Amino acid sequence: MSGVDQQTATSASTATFVTALVFNAAVFGIEIGLFTILRPYFKQIYERRTLVPVEKDRVKPLEAGFLTWPIALFKTDYRDVQQVNGPDAYLFVRFLRMMIRVLLPIWLISWIVLMPVTAVNNSTANNTGLDRFIFGNVSQDHQARYGAHIILAYLFTFWIYWNIKREMKHFTTVRQLHLINPAHSSSVQANTILVTGIPARHLSEPALRQLYSHLPGGVKKVWLNRDLKDLPSIYDRRLAACGKLESAETSLLSTAAKLRRQELKKANGAGDASPSADTERNLALAERLVPRDKRPSHRLPAGFMPFSLPFIGETVDTIDWCRQEIAAATDLLTKGRQTLAEQGLSQSDDVNGDGKADKSDHAKQTYPPLNSAFITFNQQIAAHLAVNALTHHEPYCMADRYLEVSPPDVIWGNLGLNPYEKRIRVVISYSATAALIIFWSIPVAFVGIISNIEGLCVRESWLAWLCKLPSPVIGIIQGILPPVLLAVLMMLLPIVLRLLGRFEGIPTRTGLELSLMTRYFIFQVVHSFLIVTLSSGIFAALPSLLSNPSSIPGLLAQYLPQASTFFLTYILLQGLSGVAGGFLSAVALVLYYVKLFLLGSTPRSVYNVKYAQTTVAWGTLFPSITLLVVITFAYSIISPVINGLACFTFFLFYLLYKYLFLYQYTQPPSADTGGLFFPKAIQHVFVGMYIQQLCLCALFFLVTNPNGKRGALPEGVLMIVLIVLTAGFHAIINSSFGPLTKALPLSHAHKTFRHPAPSLDLRDVDGGSGSNRKETAEEENEEGPSPTNKPRASSSESDAEHVPHSDYDDAFFARGPDGTEDYGFAQPAACRPQRIVWIPDDTLGLGREEVQTNKESGVKATTQDATMDEHGKVDVTGPPVDLAKF
Repeated sequence: MSGVDQQTATSASTATFVTALVFNAAVFGIEIGLFTILRPYFKQIYERRTLVPVEKDRVKPLEAGFLTWPIALFKTDYRDVQQVNGPDAYLFVRFLRMMIRVLLPIWLISWIVLMPVTAVNNSTANNTGLDRFIFGNVSQDHQARYGAHIILAYLFTFWIYWNIKREMKHFTTVRQLHLINPAHSSSVQANTILVTGIPARHLSEPALRQLYSHLPGGVKKVWLNRDLKDLPSIYDRRLAACGKLESAETSLLSTAAKLRRQELKKANGAGDASPSADTERNLALAERLVPRDKRPSHRLPAGFMPFSLPFIGETVDTIDWCRQEIAAATDLLTKGRQTLAEQGLSQSDDVNGDGKADKSDHAKQTYPPLNSAFITFNQQIAAHLAVNALTHHEPYCMADRYLEVSPPDVIWGNLGLNPYEKRIRVVISYSATAALIIFWSIPVAFVGIISNIEGLCVRESWLAWLCKLPSPVIGIIQGILPPVLLAVLMMLLPIVLRLLGRFEGIPTRTGLELSLMTRYFIFQVVHSFLIVTLSSGIFAALPSLLSNPSSIPGLLAQYLPQASTFFLTYILLQGLSGVAGGFLSAVALVLYYVKLFLLGSTPRSVYNVKYAQTTVAWGTLFPSITLLVVITFAYSIISPVINGLACFTFFLFYLLYKYLFLYQYTQPPSADTGGLFFPKAIQHVFVGMYIQQLCLCALFFLVTNPNGKRGALPEGVLMIVLIVLTAGFHAIINSSFGPLTKALPLSHAHKTFRHPAPSLDLRDVDGGSGSNRKETAEEENEEGPSPTNKPRASSSESDAEHVPHSDYDDAFFARGPDGTEDYGFAQPAACRPQRIVWIPDDTLGLGREEVQTNKESGVKATTQDATMDEHGKVDVTGPPVDLAKF
């Protein structure tokens, strides 16, 4: 009886695979066909990099015919990805290319050798369909055929060794060339380090300059971080008020245009809604067309509430309130920045006579220093030496140092943690991650219970009321709610893991993604691979195990490989439906027009919908790909059918991401790690190799011959040897390439950037907090005029109408050769100006009048590159004038 059941299950597994193949192939064909049709007409979605208004970010379109784009994409040089999107994107595409090269010979050899070995004149009873090609199909009479499995296991492993070493050498070359590239080497990102856990006696620029003076070139600039208290919240208030004012101003102009059309229709009687050319009467016209009760308004939060509620709270005119809010916030920020400038940080001495210089020796300050600083060196090699040198003689002092830090990448809230507190947080964070991985099955199981609520309400009396619900309601609960809940859970997981990384004190967003990559990969391997594999194999063997417990080893060896059917369909899903969905981007296409219709009410929102950078989250993207590697390697010998499917899948992913990174995605240089995700992905490859070898080792030892003895003992012993070899090779790769992963060797020092001779002026220049922005005469000549010579107006505001502002309103560190402002590593609340309110220039000229009115109220505004037609539709022809600052 059990044999019939097993045969039925086997046939069902094969039928499941065939059904999945047909369905996913149909979906692939339909979606690729739609993409082929839509691509030429929706460039804003499918080739948005070719339309961006900033010329330096624009790329050439894909030159291909209507049906020949796959051939043109295949012929496109994948190395162009590095020029367009940097090393991280390039090495991701390179990783996909590596997997194609690895799997192609594995696919061909395994299909030529293993499939005949397991299927021809050698079959276990009841194995049909795909199960004829799995490891467990070798009968007890032909166990010598396991020699083919062990030989190919060694052959494939050494082939993977060679590819790993080759790709790690290439990664090292790419990374070092990126680091010494003149464009990158001369950037502040390449020459700056972040140091945390600085003791009190070193919390001054002279002390840190002296400490690092032994390194080549010395220190160019020190940015001491300060506890800015309420300044960041005031800065955020002003930013929110600017956004609200933009919406209100655009709404006012749209209402004015609408009322103007109505007035002209009444006046002319013929429906001629052409605008008047009398611009001198426009201000009075605006007041007449938009009465006070039709101007934009909103309610203020009532009492202590952080947000407003309908019908509760005072109603105010939005435009007037925003202008007052911006002016008040600007005044508070100016006073705070002035206080920062006046309260400089001097070198700490033992003032209280307790025998040591600590926080108690610092004078009381409004904005006290944090225990961290950004240090910019005059030579790039000095930054690398500083990160790798033992800095302080006390435990944990200045122990955490970070290289290649850029201002937009900094998590400002994590710069003041105590070193001991940080390490406790790390333990808590990883303990919480482990608990999350272990107990994640609880909410998933709850979702599974909901999917079978109809049967549950019959068995459990306290749920009997559910059976009385209407059939459509039960159908919704069982059919729609579980997938939605599961999707929500999977969306929440990366968010929770990122929060745990932030909790442990990681100070950069790229560091957060690197941490997430490890956590998310562990989660994927445990829940998406190991648990599925074990549950599939055990449940398949459960009936026979209960009837004949003595057959446990043989049954596990026979049924464990059958879990491969699920993964075959999973590979199909990713390679066909997943890739085609990535090309079609149906959700992005729909959301683009939905957002443009619903959210495209202001010039800034229109610009963000049309031209905002589309980036990827490496912390989740890479693990989703390396999970496929683990699955493929684990079953490459056990179920060789997977090799061909995986090779095809990686080829399709290679084409997809080459296309996305060339024509759609934009990875900003500030968020590029120089390829540090790649060596982590190589570690994931080793995980796949270990799982494969451990599974094969167990399966070989579980094989029994007709006499009940171990039938593949030599093969099992050889697998142990292979595991030891893999561990040794892994150690060699880590020890040889590990130091080259982050550090720049001295052999390349002569190729790195060197700033001109540093200034000898050691005056306290606390740019990190904005405390003193006067630079030395030498730096003034090299980087721009000193702020003390004249009030500084940002270059991005040169064409915009704005009010004169104080030295503290736009406290940039220096001006670059192209005129752009360099704010260094000062926290935005300590240096950034008011964001210019972007108002569209309408046909009545009311936008220009509103800009003038804002100017008189102390609010900077402009109509540059933004228009509104007579129907109130907003469009933009260029980026915001202050895009680089925000």
